[in-house]
Amino acid sequence: MSGVAKLAVRVADVVPVNDLVTRFRFEARDGSLLPAFSGGAHTVVEMDDHGTRRLNPYSLMSDPGDRSGYEISVRRDDAGRGGSLFMHRHVRPGMEMVLSHPVNLFGLDSRARKYLMIAGGIGITPFLSQIAQLSRTGGRFELHYAARNPALGSYMDRLQAAHPDRVQCYFDDDGQQIDLARVLSRQPIGTHLYVCGPKGMIAWVLGTAERMGWPPQSLHSEEFIAPPVGQPFTVELAASGHTLNVGAAQSLLEAIEASGVDAPYLCRGGACGQCETKVIRCDGQLLHNDHWLTPEEQAEGRKIMPCVSRAAGGTLVIDR
Repeated sequence: MSGVAKLAVRVADVVPVNDLVTRFRFEARDGSLLPAFSGGAHTVVEMDDHGTRRLNPYSLMSDPGDRSGYEISVRRDDAGRGGSLFMHRHVRPGMEMVLSHPVNLFGLDSRARKYLMIAGGIGITPFLSQIAQLSRTGGRFELHYAARNPALGSYMDRLQAAHPDRVQCYFDDDGQQIDLARVLSRQPIGTHLYVCGPKGMIAWVLGTAERMGWPPQSLHSEEFIAPPVGQPFTVELAASGHTLNVGAAQSLLEAIEASGVDAPYLCRGGACGQCETKVIRCDGQLLHNDHWLTPEEQAEGRKIMPCVSRAAGGTLVIDR
């Protein structure tokens, strides 16, 4: 997404949803309609966090049929690098911000006869736009949504009121869990499975579906990984001739961008593969955090995803 025109927006609304989640609405500064998007798309929000530039991806949760504004929901992460805290503490109505154009890595496959959706926590957000899209077209869907408790079940009331026969909710504090094998076994042929939520949940859902013989092309998942905090390290950009120090709370991609080198990206969350970069040499250890490279590729150590992965010990040399 480097080098692509951005969207100049103004924050139109900031609404607390519960103790952890806040909803933000953005509208174009000039009052025009924003670009069209489809259910499951995300945008990258740019932040100037007191001199630190942050770019965080968030799923668009608003109705794709309404181009007057975009809405996202952000879960506060007190132990994170600071992006969600900035959104919660500093973003207010009237504030001018910049967004990327929407990108969809989790779109609805038009060949599906039905959509089985499984959401965990803040993973509900892409499904809100998908359900709005399906409601307009008459598409068949079924949603199973797990949260810690009713108070933290973002938009549960809204979903159950609008689709009482299609939405089933579960609460961890009550020991409730979806009977996944039963749900998967009763789906009609041609159903596509979509899952978004914590890593463990995604692995459980996809692994169960695979063992039950679901075709790989019918399985869809999305998880944006936040770049982890780690030890500072040094990276050499072979093509650009730069030597950089990557900070503890800075991603490799952020360090590359701060040096003035234009690096490609789409998701900034280890999901799309756009920022994949060749590793020329690593004197230390590569810490792979993406879910794009295969385990075999990660073990080979010839590639790295700068948006979420980093190095430990020694110097990393990459082709950038």
